[in-house]
Amino acid sequence: MDTFTVPVVTPPLTMTTPRLILRQWQESDFGPFAVMNADPQVMEFFPSVLTREKSDDMAMRCRDLIAERGWGIWAVALRETGEFIGFVGLHTPGYDLPFTPCIEIGWRLRADTWGKGYCSEAARAALDAGFNVLGLKEIVAFTALPNLRSQAVMKKMGMVCDPTENFKHPAVAAGDWLEEHCLYRLSKGAWQAT
Repeated sequence: MDTFTVPVVTPPLTMTTPRLILRQWQESDFGPFAVMNADPQVMEFFPSVLTREKSDDMAMRCRDLIAERGWGIWAVALRETGEFIGFVGLHTPGYDLPFTPCIEIGWRLRADTWGKGYCSEAARAALDAGFNVLGLKEIVAFTALPNLRSQAVMKKMGMVCDPTENFKHPAVAAGDWLEEHCLYRLSKGAWQAT
């Protein structure tokens, strides 16, 4: 990408899937989000769990970016109950990485919701919005090499990894078991072909 323009849409996007709503953050999400971010199982492939303050800061940044751009890391809730279960969305990475500038897809859901297909369902909605509403040409995803669960979702979405693009994440301590990350890519053409 020679030029990189971050798209803006109004009004802010909200998406529904058969079982989920991807929506703007609400104050009532902050408590359950903090509980989720303090769960060592959820945060296994991150350098550490998050304090309540850091969790709230992250939620506020996600909320503010959606308000500013119309899209971002959406809060995910169950359609049937409205219960907050985590986040899925699109983001511009805040680190200087070998493949930036770019837009990435990311997710984090409560451990008790794993294995039910919620992550893939929400990720499909986010990718569809990225390609068909925002007009992106490519969306990437990355994670620590040991995080096979996230890599399985990336593969399920049709994303492709080239091991020569593995990189050391600058936010992870040198030599840490989570330092090396893999990069997955998905082009608009590949997405439309699925």
